Amino acid sequence: MPWYIWLIMFAVLGSIVGSLLLLRSTARKIPLTEEQKQRIAERNARLDAEDAKEAKR
Repeated sequence: MPWYIWLIMFAVLGSIVGSLLLLRSTARKIPLTEEQKQRIAERNARLDAEDAKEAKR
């Protein structure tokens, strides 16, 4: 392959890796209260139960 194709491939790869590293460094946890965590757990349990019912059909 010509040299400029290799250059383009390295630029694309560098762009992808750089974007992923930037995304990882800017990610942060969302602070939730205990009440919010409990509501999320209840909702997940309810949805799992509904999915199990539908899977049995």
